[in-house]
Amino acid sequence: VLRKKASGSDDLGALIKDFDRNTQELSGRLAQLSDDSRKSQSELSKAIQDRLDKVSHRMGQSLEQSATKTAKSVGDIRARLDVLDKAQKNILELSGEIVGLQNILSNKQARGAFGEVQLKDLVSSILPPSAFKFQATLSNNRVADCLIQLPNPPGPIAIDAKFTLESFHHLRKAEDPREKERAGKVFAASILKHVEDISARYIIPHETADSALMFLPSEAVYAELYANFGGVVEKSYKKKVWIVSPTTLMATLNTVRAILMDVKMREQAGLIQKEVGVLLEDVTRLGDRVSHLGRHFNQAEADITEIQTSTGKITKRGQRIKDVKLEDDEEAKESLSPNPERPRIVKS
Repeated sequence: VLRKKASGSDDLGALIKDFDRNTQELSGRLAQLSDDSRKSQSELSKAIQDRLDKVSHRMGQSLEQSATKTAKSVGDIRARLDVLDKAQKNILELSGEIVGLQNILSNKQARGAFGEVQLKDLVSSILPPSAFKFQATLSNNRVADCLIQLPNPPGPIAIDAKFTLESFHHLRKAEDPREKERAGKVFAASILKHVEDISARYIIPHETADSALMFLPSEAVYAELYANFGGVVEKSYKKKVWIVSPTTLMATLNTVRAILMDVKMREQAGLIQKEVGVLLEDVTRLGDRVSHLGRHFNQAEADITEIQTSTGKITKRGQRIKDVKLEDDEEAKESLSPNPERPRIVKS
């Protein structure tokens, strides 16, 4: 029994020693694991921090670039908005002007005034002030919008501004063929009514030219008339009323200006001929005076020749006198010379 107890205690001690050794080994391993874990955790933290720094740097760059692009885009948007604001203001002003123009054109009196103003601008910009008169009263008490002062022939030409806008709008808006035909008849009748009025009011024998001008302030109305209403144009020719637009009136006024310049030159032709005659008389008188002066020059030349002859004679005689004096001086010197070989000559 004692052996069994002793052997049992030995086994227990061995087990305790093994347990202690294992515990120590486990503690060492745990310490090593703890160190490894701390190292790994430190390396992992450092790696994570590096990654975070790189990610933060990239995000910072991206955010900075995004902010720069956003600021530039915002600046571009603001600039475009400013342009749009200016364009909108211009559109509002233009729309207001268009509305005002529509109000003017919708009123017959205002529309007539608009045509007269356009006529005044064209005439005043091309012709000299003495060549025209606005609101001219004729002998039949009719008042022409403008009277071009041309000499006879052809004489003064009257211009009257007419704006057949309502009938033209009806014609343009008509879609049905029958409605369009009716609007065309109304438009043609309106033009012919103005043509007849101008022919009756502003063409007066022995006072004005045998023709007059009807001014249409709209190129569109003029184009529609000449493109689709040739019969109306032919009737206006028969009435001696020439229908013109702003463009064709400008060409006509330039022709009138050339005619006025030619007339003015012809008026000055008589004065020029008179001045040329006076100039010829002055030239003839000048020729006579030059001839008279030439005779004086010839006489002076003859006198100068005689003077030169006398001067030559005087010069020759003076030279001879000089030579005689020189000979006398030499003889005087020889007479006073002590040379016994040369005989002394004494002149009697």
